[in-house]
Amino acid sequence: MKIPNEVYNVLKWVGLILLPACAWLVAQIAPAWGWENTEAIVTTLNATGTFIGILIGVSTLSYYKDGGAE
Repeated sequence: MKIPNEVYNVLKWVGLILLPACAWLVAQIAPAWGWENTEAIVTTLNATGTFIGILIGVSTLSYYKDGGAE
C-alpha cells in the first residue's frame, strides 16, 4: 500500500503532532471544565494517532520494498 506524498505528509502531521497535542490538551483542560468521559476521549485520540502511525509505517515499508523513488 503506497500513500501519495501529499496524503502521507498530512497523515504524518496529524498522527505525530496534531492528535497527540489534542489528547494532551483535552487531558489538561477537561477536568477544569467538568467534561465527562475525559479518559475515553484521550484514549480515542491516542489510538487514532497510533493507527495513523501504523498506516504511514506500512506505506513507508512498501515504498522501500518497491525500490524507493525510481
